[in-house]
Amino acid sequence: MTQQLSSAPIGRGLAAAGAVLAAISVALAAYASHAALGPDQVRLQHAALFGFGHGIALAALAPRASRRLGHAALVLMLAGVLLFSGSLAAAVFLGTPTALAPAGGSLMILAWLLHAADAVRR
Repeated sequence: MTQQLSSAPIGRGLAAAGAVLAAISVALAAYASHAALGPDQVRLQHAALFGFGHGIALAALAPRASRRLGHAALVLMLAGVLLFSGSLAAAVFLGTPTALAPAGGSLMILAWLLHAADAVRR
């Protein structure tokens, strides 16, 4: 028995989350380019870069995911980018520490490895 899932609800949700993430990242990059942020500009640009790249990946990959492993990879990818980019952006806007960024980065790495494993198993 294969691990086929109906990709309709989760796939649409992940694709939509990716598109929203990409849109927010464009706005974040524009703000970083035009605001006088000093050293925080680089931090905010990294948050935007990772958010945009992973947002596009989610929007593109989610509709094709049909197995549990593929969905798990994309959910971890979303969680990872929210922790990573969110931690960097919160540090700039709220003055919070970036303590969650390493966990987010690790989740993104794990997500890509799970996606690779799912691709090999197709």
